Amino acid sequence: MPAEFGTGLYLMTAKGEAVLQRLLADHGPNCVNYVVVAHDAGIEQDCYDSITRLASDAGIPVHDRLTVPQDLKEASHLFAVSWRWLIPLSAGQELIVLHDSLLPRYRGFAPLVSALINGDPEIGVTALFANEEYDRGPIIAQRSIAVNYPITIAEAISAIAPCYAELSSEVFDLLRADKTVGRTQDDATATYSLWRDEQDYFVDWSWDAERIRRFVDAVGSPYKGAATLVDGKRCRILSCEALPDVEVVDRSPGKVIFSHQGKPVVVCGKGLLRILRLIDDPSRADALPLPKFRVRFKGYNPYE
Repeated sequence: MPAEFGTGLYLMTAKGEAVLQRLLADHGPNCVNYVVVAHDAGIEQDCYDSITRLASDAGIPVHDRLTVPQDLKEASHLFAVSWRWLIPLSAGQELIVLHDSLLPRYRGFAPLVSALINGDPEIGVTALFANEEYDRGPIIAQRSIAVNYPITIAEAISAIAPCYAELSSEVFDLLRADKTVGRTQDDATATYSLWRDEQDYFVDWSWDAERIRRFVDAVGSPYKGAATLVDGKRCRILSCEALPDVEVVDRSPGKVIFSHQGKPVVVCGKGLLRILRLIDDPSRADALPLPKFRVRFKGYNPYE
């Protein structure tokens, strides 16, 4: 074990909390020199308070990202989980990133969301050494699980959290024993997942109904929920189901074609989608049943 071995953790979300819990359980509080946390305004429950409490209860110094002291305790290795910002490194320090995909697939942002929208049969986590270009460093280890659809993002996060926990403990042991060996990624098989903003919450009604269903599930709680314009008002689709298609001679994605017990059925690029729960945004009030039958659901409008 290197004489100056020590770890600093940069943690966000339930995945970061799972990593801290596992390291404390497997290696005790002395395994962590300090924890840095940050809020995530894009999700309902960012686990900021629970991570802070867990670290504090273990006697570990914990700092907010915006108020990290200049005399931060030195650590030879840093872990980043769900982290969004650059982490300055001192000479000799190494940064290990736990990334939400099976690299080299889905380098970049919100990879788990992208994998679920695409209907991937498995999801996973990669531990890698950070380098100058994001998510291109040598891979230390990976974990994966099979998924069945439909699955919500909350269910996927819960299912993948143990992968984060197991991987962090395995990598910690390798680092402490100075036995980490990273393998170079195959750039020829790499794919990228772009950053997402408010515009990317909007449903594209030209998609097929199954993809829209996966999209709704993938951007639901703890995220804001799939958005759509209904008579010019922004709403969030919280629950829906894909239905078999019918022959529509003048197909116009986004138009309501049926209403089943107050639940509108919307024409998609292929297939039909029944909206089971729709709320007004930002009031969060129920928006069903619709006040009229002839309604068109629309995607993002930059002028609204």
